[in-house]
Amino acid sequence: MADLNPQNIPLSLYIHMPWCVRKCPYCDFNSHAVPDGKLSLDLEQEYLQALVEDFKTQIDFAQGREIHSVFIGGGTPSLISAQGYQWLFAQLKALIPFQQGCEITLEANPGTVEHDPFADYLNVGINRLSIGVQSFNTEHLKKLGRIHSNDDAILAIQHAKQAGFERVNVDLMHGLPEQTLEQALNDLKLAVESGATHISWYQLTIEPNTVFFRTQPILPVDDVLEDIQEQGEAYLKANGFINYEVSAWRKEQPSAHNLNYWQFGDYLAIGAGAHGKVTQADGVYRFQKTRLPKDYLAKVPAENLQFKRIENEDMPFEFMMNALRLMDGVEADLYTERTGLDLKDLQILDSLKQRQLMVNDADILNCTDKGHLFLNSVLEAFL
Repeated sequence: MADLNPQNIPLSLYIHMPWCVRKCPYCDFNSHAVPDGKLSLDLEQEYLQALVEDFKTQIDFAQGREIHSVFIGGGTPSLISAQGYQWLFAQLKALIPFQQGCEITLEANPGTVEHDPFADYLNVGINRLSIGVQSFNTEHLKKLGRIHSNDDAILAIQHAKQAGFERVNVDLMHGLPEQTLEQALNDLKLAVESGATHISWYQLTIEPNTVFFRTQPILPVDDVLEDIQEQGEAYLKANGFINYEVSAWRKEQPSAHNLNYWQFGDYLAIGAGAHGKVTQADGVYRFQKTRLPKDYLAKVPAENLQFKRIENEDMPFEFMMNALRLMDGVEADLYTERTGLDLKDLQILDSLKQRQLMVNDADILNCTDKGHLFLNSVLEAFL
């Protein structure tokens, strides 16, 4: 295994805000409903201070690098005040500088942007929004347990644009309970017409430990799901959107933060249940934090860290699981740079190329069109 040089690898930061107004029946994220749907100022301040203390324990992982991008996920991060984020960013930047023009994304839900106007979040340095719409159909929203309406969703996108946000992602799901092709396409149409510059469009999956897993909803049959996928992709392409990752479509630049994930970059992680990945000279490591907010707040920062090295035999799958989600793949040299392993030792590549599942190009690691259709099978080959 070659020595790894973290200096060549971008470093991002993930911040987890674990609270939401109400837990949705399909959600398996680390999110917890707050009493009365609103965080108290005392809890907000306590949690923000804990994030800073958490961050201090990760300074050595930076190894002189600046923060390349920031993503604030949840839960519902827009339950935290803009003033709170302003204080948090100041504390974090004093510990590890942010790059000039650093992309800072905030997840927001249309039904919970009551804490501060979008303009306030823009003014404190957040320059990209990801709005969790999921659907513009009020009946589907009710089935999904969402607290916003169709009108709320459209207004949220429009208000974000009016506030000055040039980069607005809209999260949309398809294959919803009893959803028709026409309804799925109408969701895409409203997202585009409302001003989304980036759309994360993915099929609803039923995850363990969710209400939907315990009480299965009626989902569209396979033929309808295939029609939704095919015609939805055609609609987005016709409206100038580029499919650059399995479920990501853009009219503007790609999400720098998500690209770093998919290119096997490094990312620090602070907050309850947050997951991170860092490169050291001797290997690549993943870590995660204590999941429950009350436990996270009760422990000293060092006790929140659960650290594990990615073993060499697991590295090909870990790398490809991310890189092959990109429709254009990645440069082949990135494999050795980010894993320390020699691509020549990855003998399964020849077989995948012969089966026309991966492109026959020594400079690129990418699936063929056929390979993208059978991506799970391609990835299983690296296990």
